[in-house]
Amino acid sequence: MKRKASHGLWHTISLEKINFLAIVALFCFAMLFTLLVIFEEYRDFDRDAAQMRATYLQQQEELIREETQRALSFVEHEYARWHGQLDEAVLQRNIIDAINALYDRGDGSKYIFVYTLEGININDPNKPENYGKDMLDIEDVDGVKILRELIAAAGTGGFVRYVWEKPTTGKLSPKIATAVAFEPWQWLIGTGVYLDDIDALIAEKKLQKRDQLIKYVMEILTLSAILFALALSGIKLINKVLRDEIRTFSDFFSLAASRYVVIEREQIRIAEFQTLVEHVNAMVDTIHSRNLELSDLNASLEQKVRDKTAKLQKEKAFSDQLVQSQDAFIKQSIHEVNTPLAVIMTQIDLYRHMHGEDRYLGHIEAAAKMLHTIFDDLRYMVKKERIDYPSDTIDLGAFLQRRLVFFESVMAANRLKVAARIAEAVPVCINEEELRRLVDNNLSNAIKYAYPDSTVDVELEVVAQTARMRFTTRSNPIDHPEKVFEAFYREADELSGFGLGLHLVKSICNKYGIETEISSEAGVTAFTYIIAKGGCDENSVA
Repeated sequence: MKRKASHGLWHTISLEKINFLAIVALFCFAMLFTLLVIFEEYRDFDRDAAQMRATYLQQQEELIREETQRALSFVEHEYARWHGQLDEAVLQRNIIDAINALYDRGDGSKYIFVYTLEGININDPNKPENYGKDMLDIEDVDGVKILRELIAAAGTGGFVRYVWEKPTTGKLSPKIATAVAFEPWQWLIGTGVYLDDIDALIAEKKLQKRDQLIKYVMEILTLSAILFALALSGIKLINKVLRDEIRTFSDFFSLAASRYVVIEREQIRIAEFQTLVEHVNAMVDTIHSRNLELSDLNASLEQKVRDKTAKLQKEKAFSDQLVQSQDAFIKQSIHEVNTPLAVIMTQIDLYRHMHGEDRYLGHIEAAAKMLHTIFDDLRYMVKKERIDYPSDTIDLGAFLQRRLVFFESVMAANRLKVAARIAEAVPVCINEEELRRLVDNNLSNAIKYAYPDSTVDVELEVVAQTARMRFTTRSNPIDHPEKVFEAFYREADELSGFGLGLHLVKSICNKYGIETEISSEAGVTAFTYIIAKGGCDENSVA
């Protein structure tokens, strides 16, 4: 079998394109690797920056803690030395002046502040105008209550982070501070340090890292471009050699298609292709010899084909004649059987008219009608593939009533009763003969399998736009509901019939789109058929 050609990128791609795509893929891989390196460098830098920030913060915390403790030690020393000898206000002023002289850097970036534990400003070298003011509820831009937090930290030795104006720049900067309490005077002594220096240092290092990476990327791009140009030049040279070799093979195959030629080994320069030359020449030799054999064989095959064709035509004519004879035999057999059946039915009616009802006559009539139904099935099975059965609008309710009248004597002979609940005026679009086969086979099965002295329920109801026809019997449960519509299947082998009835019913249902439902449990079996309601004209319009 000929393989279907694929259509897509690889169907028409050249060697040059393949090599070019390979180089592009390698270039992209190099770029991806470079980006990964840059990403890792930046991630390492972020980790280093975080570590640098943490180390810096820890150092600053230790520094301000030491300076605060040193200031507290100085206050305690001066208090112990001069308390009771100097006026307390003078002593406090001397201590504050000494602290400012010792710790003030001059630019206001480093100083010791003093408040009372109630929040009254006692000393702030950068904000002398706040002296004596209640600063307990002062907040920064983020809502941090600075003094309250510092008073709390004084008891725990903790730190407070907030935003405050930096004297050297006049701008708000992050700051960290700590404080301790001097109980004799209820003072809060503390200091802090601004943290923007570390941010400036990290930003500077980040710029250095960026410049370093830009230089690194440019070097990689330059090297990649050089390598790409060299590879492209090498590919062009290799592709030229390959095209020359392929052209040699192409010209050879073009000639070999019409006449017997071989390729010379000296024409090929690539060692791998030289090995291929031997196989190609061997193939051409084999094809040439096979062509000679085929020419001889074709001459004899043509005669054999003519002889075989004549024989097949004779066999086909015989088969057609045999099929026609078989059809004629089946039709004649059915006709020969129907004729005595019609005579029997006529004689039964005459006998009943002359002598009245007779129990044995009823059994004969029931058997004759069942036989008549079976042969109607056979006749339909023979003709259904050759005869068109046109659809017509049929009142399903009236049709069911007529078929129940036909089977009335058969039901009585088998000690069965019928309970009919049939809706009136239910038009359906179906062929009458095929509808008869559907109904008669269900009634025949009900007669075969129903318990004696039981009732067969025949129902017809309208649900929405469908007609639901149901046949219900009291009988043994069906062992294999999925098989009942198969040809030649019978639930009970000892009962009569060919096992074709429900198979014909299923074929009719398939033809008209009739849905089937089977339920069999607790001694009750029901066959339901759901048929589209409406006449043929209505269905064609729909």
